[in-house]
Amino acid sequence: MENQQARLEQTILKNLVHNETFSRKVLPYIKGSYFTELDERTVFSEISDYFLKFNQPPTTEALLINLENNEDLSDNILGSAQSVVAGFGSFHEDTPVEWLTEETEKWCQDRAIYLALMDSIEVVDKKSQRSTGEIPELLKDALSVTFDANVGHNVLEDADARFDFYTTEEEKIPFDLEYFNKVTKGGLPNKTLNICLAGTGVGKSLFMCHCASAHLLMGKNVLYITMEMSEERIAERIDSNIMNVPIKELPDMSKSMYGKKIEKLKDKTKGRVFIKEYPTAAAHVGHFRHLLQELELKKDFKPDIIYIDYLNICGSLRIRPGAGANSYTLVKSIAEEMRGLAVEYDVPIMSATQTTRSGFGSTDIGLEDTSESFGLPATADFMFALITSEELEELDQMVVKQLKNRYNDPTVFKRFVVGVDRSRMKFYDCEQEAQEELVDSAIAQEDDTPVMDRNEKFKDFKI
Repeated sequence: MENQQARLEQTILKNLVHNETFSRKVLPYIKGSYFTELDERTVFSEISDYFLKFNQPPTTEALLINLENNEDLSDNILGSAQSVVAGFGSFHEDTPVEWLTEETEKWCQDRAIYLALMDSIEVVDKKSQRSTGEIPELLKDALSVTFDANVGHNVLEDADARFDFYTTEEEKIPFDLEYFNKVTKGGLPNKTLNICLAGTGVGKSLFMCHCASAHLLMGKNVLYITMEMSEERIAERIDSNIMNVPIKELPDMSKSMYGKKIEKLKDKTKGRVFIKEYPTAAAHVGHFRHLLQELELKKDFKPDIIYIDYLNICGSLRIRPGAGANSYTLVKSIAEEMRGLAVEYDVPIMSATQTTRSGFGSTDIGLEDTSESFGLPATADFMFALITSEELEELDQMVVKQLKNRYNDPTVFKRFVVGVDRSRMKFYDCEQEAQEELVDSAIAQEDDTPVMDRNEKFKDFKI
């Protein structure tokens, strides 16, 4: 078996040099770590580097020269690598590209799984800095190794499939707030990342707790991940919302009354809410993925939507703590990983972020006020700001401003007002007339100059 694998690896290397058609098909999918011997990994690295630089396979002569010029190689490794290249010889074989491509794909899959298992064992044996929560990700990545035969969408030839896509109603998780449904065309689609931006204490967590409560009452399964407040505090807010009881009055409720309300809610909805607390900055999507797997296995629970409270205090799966990454790279990485999780589990994810210092207390928040990273708005599908002012606080209302919207035209209802009942942890709809008045009076409009008729604007311009 070992001899068979060694022969296959030598055949792959030889054809990477002598068969350009084969090289272009498989080179993007092969990793140097797949080769069992160090000298073969060294030769593959030289082949890959050459192809990336010159967009063609190297000759054996070029390989030998590059190996000799590599000062990082010991004499032993250099000699072994040169022997590997010498074994390529003159190319007389006529190996079918289709067969070799298929065998190479199987070899890549087998090696990826083997290496993932070895890495997992090191994690279990505490010989790795990775956490056990990352093991499922390691295995998932290995199992997903495949050669992508899809070269893209043919606009003219694939028109029928595209029309079906246009006319098929997209599955969405609706809001219980009218204007949020209007601006998203009916709610949040699956496989999306949605971000709420606000200053400290404005109501990011309150908004997500309200939405989680609303989705529970709609019969949806909700997973709420918190890294700021405890599980009990989040549950308290949801209790206040779904029971329509002021949060301060919950402790005054008798146990029997509380139990009766819970039983009524059980009869009212088939949805479930799971709340999971992690220490601040101590969890990333690897932990969330492990949690999702545990919930499915132990509780038969699959969420319809996931809330993560909140993005900036999550960790990154790809960037280790103390690695010295700047805030842009870190936050963008976290956002990309979250969106990847949404795609993997086919659910929308709602999270939140803080405003910058300049945006804190501002009456007109923009994308530039996103805390720590502009990479976050670049990754999010839908992003909106919650804005308050003294006037709005007195009226128990808040302005919502669209910052980015992949679902609809963001200039339609760019700003609108929602009501806030902080005592019951609820948001509610406002009348349209009040919205227009409040938006104009309480918020500094970025387009507060009057819109002029085109002909009127240029009436004095003569040719």
